Amino acid sequence: MSETRHAPAPGHAPAPRRTSAPGPARTDQTARTARADRATRTDRATRYSPVASTGTIHLDSGAGIDAHRHDDHQIVYASRGVLSVTTEAGVWVAPATRAIWVPAGTRHEHRAYGRTVLHTIGLPVTVNPLRARTPTVVAVGPLLRELLIAYAEGSEAAGSGDDAGSGDHAGSGDHAGSGDHAGSGNDAGSGSWSGDDAGHDGGGHADGTGAALARLRAVLLDRLRAAPERPLHVPTPVDPRLTRLHALLVGQPATTDTLDRLAARIGSSPRTLSRLCRTELGMTFPQWRTQLRLHHALQLLADGTPVGTVAHRCGWAGPSTFIDVFHRTLGYTPGGRQRQPS
Repeated sequence: MSETRHAPAPGHAPAPRRTSAPGPARTDQTARTARADRATRTDRATRYSPVASTGTIHLDSGAGIDAHRHDDHQIVYASRGVLSVTTEAGVWVAPATRAIWVPAGTRHEHRAYGRTVLHTIGLPVTVNPLRARTPTVVAVGPLLRELLIAYAEGSEAAGSGDDAGSGDHAGSGDHAGSGDHAGSGNDAGSGSWSGDDAGHDGGGHADGTGAALARLRAVLLDRLRAAPERPLHVPTPVDPRLTRLHALLVGQPATTDTLDRLAARIGSSPRTLSRLCRTELGMTFPQWRTQLRLHHALQLLADGTPVGTVAHRCGWAGPSTFIDVFHRTLGYTPGGRQRQPS
């Protein structure tokens, strides 16, 4: 049957065709789809190490450990330098006053800024003192610092007789300093050792090393449970408009352009970008920009850049403003960072 089309009555224009702009729900769905697609692509290049290693490794500035995942939880702590942990959801940054909790199964990679001493502690999936399901940054006071170092080094020493290099510390091509790490192939027990598992972490040693490590770990877990969270997280955007803004801010950290000006530069609107920051990144644009600036500032400070120069390169009005933001976020001054114990 043919369709009959009627011309509009004289004096009446045809009704305009209604189109709907993508709303927040559609934008959120697009972001989730893009994130899933990206995860699928990157998972093919992810190294799998069932056991999260426990030990100490020395990294030169710019060196790192390629993307990998494991079945254990892991605590990573840089007693010297600055460490970043990158996942699909963003970047977590930790100077010597912070440690990063990496949940089991999380695809992640490490990067060092400044000469870095990295301590890693693997824990079985049944042990989660932070009750955290996503990467988390926690404050590290003097006692927790010494516990992290002592447990990582003690566990490594207890298993050093048969170390062959663990999956986590196999490292990337630029993984300088890997020779300093005794790393554990059969040190797997130190990563997934439970308090009752006397066969790991030197539990079979006649000198009682395993018992001493068990006591040390019990205190370490207690201190982790009490450690306050100190977020220093730079979320990774998915929406193309935020991706363009992210690239601009990372490529030009010293820019002081307002959001209106930035929006014009990338062909968007400030209102749209503000909404996307809240819905996709979970923070306001000023908060996101501050996190990006602090991340860049920590990298520069780790390489010995003077505080005044860092403030200028990261877009702050002057050193005093930078010092105030840095102190409120991290609990110490940028100059104090240079004096962190090593």
